Amino acid sequence: MADRQHKARSDLLPRELARTRGSVRAAMLLERGWPLVLPLLVTISLFVSLSWFGVFRVVPDWLRFGLLTAFALAAFVALFPLRHFRSPSPAEIDRRIEASNHLEHAPVLTQTDTLSPASQDAFAQALWHQHQKRMASRLNALSGDLPRAGVPERDPWALRAVAPLLLFIALGFSSGPLGGTLTDAFRSHTASSFTPVRVDAWVTPPTYTGKPPIFLTVQQQDKDVPVFRVPTGSTIAVRIAGASGDESLIWLDSHTGSETAIAEDDGLEQVNGTATAHSTSKQFSDTLTRDGMLTLSGSDVESKSWAFAIIPDAPPAIRFVDEPRRAVNGALELTYEIEDDYGASAARALINPTAPADPEAVPLYGAPDMPLALPRRNGDRKSARTSKDLSEHPWAGTAVTLTLEAEDGAGQKSKSESRTITLPERPFANPLAKALVEQRRLLALDANAKPFVLALMDAITLRPEDTIENLAQYLGIMSARSRLKLAYTEDALRDVADYLWNMALAIEDGALSAAERRLKQAQEALKQAIENGASDEELDQLMAELREAMREFLREYAERAAQDPNMAMQMPDNAQEMRPGDLERMMDQIENLARSGARDQAMDMLQQLQDMMNNLQAGRQQQPGGEQGQMQQQMNELGNLMRRQQETMNETFRLDQQQQSEQQMSPEEFEEAMRQLQQQQGELQQQLQQLQKGLEGMGLQPGEGFGEAGDAMGRAEGALGEGQGEDAVSEQGQALEALRRGAQDMMQQLQAMQGEGQDGQGAQGGRQQSSGRDPLGRPRATTGPDFGDSVEVPDVIDAQRARQILEEIRRRLGNALSPELERNYLERLLELR
Repeated sequence: MADRQHKARSDLLPRELARTRGSVRAAMLLERGWPLVLPLLVTISLFVSLSWFGVFRVVPDWLRFGLLTAFALAAFVALFPLRHFRSPSPAEIDRRIEASNHLEHAPVLTQTDTLSPASQDAFAQALWHQHQKRMASRLNALSGDLPRAGVPERDPWALRAVAPLLLFIALGFSSGPLGGTLTDAFRSHTASSFTPVRVDAWVTPPTYTGKPPIFLTVQQQDKDVPVFRVPTGSTIAVRIAGASGDESLIWLDSHTGSETAIAEDDGLEQVNGTATAHSTSKQFSDTLTRDGMLTLSGSDVESKSWAFAIIPDAPPAIRFVDEPRRAVNGALELTYEIEDDYGASAARALINPTAPADPEAVPLYGAPDMPLALPRRNGDRKSARTSKDLSEHPWAGTAVTLTLEAEDGAGQKSKSESRTITLPERPFANPLAKALVEQRRLLALDANAKPFVLALMDAITLRPEDTIENLAQYLGIMSARSRLKLAYTEDALRDVADYLWNMALAIEDGALSAAERRLKQAQEALKQAIENGASDEELDQLMAELREAMREFLREYAERAAQDPNMAMQMPDNAQEMRPGDLERMMDQIENLARSGARDQAMDMLQQLQDMMNNLQAGRQQQPGGEQGQMQQQMNELGNLMRRQQETMNETFRLDQQQQSEQQMSPEEFEEAMRQLQQQQGELQQQLQQLQKGLEGMGLQPGEGFGEAGDAMGRAEGALGEGQGEDAVSEQGQALEALRRGAQDMMQQLQAMQGEGQDGQGAQGGRQQSSGRDPLGRPRATTGPDFGDSVEVPDVIDAQRARQILEEIRRRLGNALSPELERNYLERLLELR
């Protein structure tokens, strides 16, 4: 068994050894030949790189011959090292195998060695064969090693890497128009230019048309002269590269038959070849305004012709769709149509006074500027709508002529028919604010009205104690008068006019106008951004500003509504019911539409949001006036009187209970507290008497309940003076109940009067009160006293506790930013009441 394995191993050994010797021989050939052939390869690589870079095409012939000779000599010199090449001998191969496998006693060499003829006896032969077997047993898994050429030791700076790098770059460059070939070094380039003649011609329509450029040389496929229809004002450009420079471009007018040479563009840089001085680049350009044909000719170019049919640019058309109208918030709203073949570039409303101007008048302000929104270009709709608040402009309230003007990209303008309107002005309910606005208008329209305005100021400040209740308002008017008296320039007069307007707003509105202004500015900024295709980052910033402005406006509106319950009764008929959640969802939809590129839908949604806020602002601006306002004022005073009577009764009860408890007050403290309550009760009785006189002046007959309430208040005042707290609480409760009966009687009289006045009343007669909610979906604030129709009169302790609960519920409902779930729960609590 061992003999058979040994015999099989003996048969495999020569083949394995032959394969190892072959691989080692190849490695030795490579490491001996690579350093010798490397100089020749580098020389060839540099030659190929220069050829692909096109160097041999652009250099003079003498330099081309010099470079070619240099490369030939370098290649010849690079062949000399090859004569030192020596193939490895079998003994060197075997020693390399033994060295790489760490074999001792030359086992590889033993397999091929033989005994000398002198030792050819039988014993020596047997001994030698046994030695070969023993050495062969050590030749298991023979392997060669990698070649070691030693090039890094000869080139420590790795300059050899430059050659393949240049070769790779040259390969990419050779595919370009300036790339060369391997045969460039062996032929002369003096007789012809290396750059072929190239003709490029194109027509660029005006930018406002939105049309793409037309490349003429690409589309000319046959011998027929092509005809191109291009918009008027298009620019034709023809560029010739690599020709002799004698090219010309001739324009033939189709209408007149005259020929005109197109001038060459000035400042075009010429590119001269090194071998020839007549190779140039030329460019012609002109503007096409009439039908005609363009012909290019020259010694080095083929004659080319192009015919053009000019498309005229029609002027835009603009017209009114609806009559100009006043929006609910006082803004001027225009609906119109604009038509143009390429879309209008701008539109505006021209506002001029209807009355002829006084030649001696010196107006301080020009006409208001009102740019118009444009329909979407290439869209289906040609109509658009623009709303702008001009109520702050000094011309507000005056009759003007309104004309719409549109302009296209070519500068052509057209106007619509004119409309005579009165610019919407802001309504002022306060007489003093009205007077200041009128004085401001007179001064703004004519600076010569300064003496007249001073006289008007003197008139309204003649008896300030009777006409001006607020001392700060009086001081403001006197400050404005002093400024006006010392103003002698137009800038100073304009400052006075602005001061009068701000003072009128402060008297009429308070501080809420600042929130309105911020909201309008945020809406306008977002509108402009959507029209201009703003980026997502800019839209995020503008939407954040709009949301913050909306929250500020709603917060201040809620605070104003809590202070003035009449605001809920003054909303216009077309006011929409909405909640803060609805506003948030609408703003989210606007943002999503603007991001997706649906600008028209985003603009419509933004206009709806603006209309809703206009309705809300309109309800705030409509203040009660005339007889209805006086009635409402009397109702508010009655409600305030009943509230103070309830508070006085509660304080009396608390003081009496505290005196009877263990923590008794000192006699002096109790007497002082009773004296203050007695004084408050007397003031309430006087207010009731004044209220009765006011009702009589309005044609109302105070009921018996007011008389009984006055008597009970008098008895309560006497009991407080005597220190009888329990008796005073009883009389105060009777006074409160009598006030409720009197209020019910007064409301019945008011309803009867209103029923008579509403017969035949139109759509503008008033807002229905059936909904019971304001435009933000909140329960309407209580206007006037609570007459207790639905519940019985509770005792003192229950009334105090119930009042605290209801006040907290109303306060939470007055917060416009309360969560929707919490608001629904609080509204259900009020409905249970």
